[in-house]
Amino acid sequence: MSENKGPGGTPEPQEERGTHDRVIGTPSPAADKQLLAVDEDPAPAGAGAQLDEKEAKRAERIVALFFLLAFAGSVAFIAYYIGWSGRDGGMHGIFRARESNFWLGGTMALSFLALAVGVTIWVRRLMTSAPIVQERHELVSDPEARAAFTRDFLEGAEDSGITKRPLLRRTLLLAAAPLGLAPLVLLRDLGPLPEKRLRHTFWGEAVKKAQAEGKKGVRLVVDGTNKPLKVSDFATPGGMITVLPEGVEESHHALNEIAKSVTILINVPADQFKPAKGRENWHVNGIVAYSKICTHVGCPAALYEQTTHHILCPCHQSTFDATDAAKVVFGPAARALPQLPLAVENGYLVATADFPEPIGPSFWERG
Repeated sequence: MSENKGPGGTPEPQEERGTHDRVIGTPSPAADKQLLAVDEDPAPAGAGAQLDEKEAKRAERIVALFFLLAFAGSVAFIAYYIGWSGRDGGMHGIFRARESNFWLGGTMALSFLALAVGVTIWVRRLMTSAPIVQERHELVSDPEARAAFTRDFLEGAEDSGITKRPLLRRTLLLAAAPLGLAPLVLLRDLGPLPEKRLRHTFWGEAVKKAQAEGKKGVRLVVDGTNKPLKVSDFATPGGMITVLPEGVEESHHALNEIAKSVTILINVPADQFKPAKGRENWHVNGIVAYSKICTHVGCPAALYEQTTHHILCPCHQSTFDATDAAKVVFGPAARALPQLPLAVENGYLVATADFPEPIGPSFWERG
């Protein structure tokens, strides 16, 4: 106890200062405490300067198992890509594309995941975790630093166990080998070779079938309604509509055939239409048909300016002149849109042949 005079000068008892009382100007007792806890957790099992060889052997076998699993995944990826993805003419259609994505993506994901798990277990269970302190020096390495690097590298290799554990080394190389070959397989092509499939569309097949039945050609149907189109239904100059060959939806690969056969029909004023040489009878009173697939990168060239009679592709602004055989007047496209020969039969618009050249962008086999 100590005495202290209060406001009236009388002595007042004062208790001895506790932990919550301090004299102004003295450091706080909290300064003696640490704000962040010290990590005193033990190192993970198997870590440390020395390894339990029995546990290390067990971990080694587990890592090797994951490396073998990675190898199996890579081999399955290559085997499916070469042996199954291109069967029956290639990966055509939504279901075949879904199947291909599932197997190719699944096997490659399995390979990378197994390899990552194996390396992680290797680092966690088979490598020592002795503290390493690295000092900062000048960027230019002197001979002593290079020698030290060589020494540290060799010590690290020894510490990792890659030199004294041949099972890990061999299975790691085995797992990584197919991954190195995978790009060579993928770069062979970016999908099944088109071969001759892009040289013809369903228009040609439908025309042959119609002519075999004694008809002049296959009727044009409106995309979306499948209604055959009469000349009288499309008599207004300046109009544009998307058409398909009749019966395309019942074809074997309907979506692919529709994608290749989609065509734009334009009614160009007869006094402004300039038919190309040899194609004087390919139109019907200015009604002309062109492939809707842009010859640049395959976007739908579906915009039409009535005043200029230009067909515009919205992707890269390639512009084609509908009055002059759809020749390129602007943009990166290098070729005109292929033209479809038309005629009239019983009042209906019909196509009398397939497109004379391959539709869409250029490709290697096009020549």
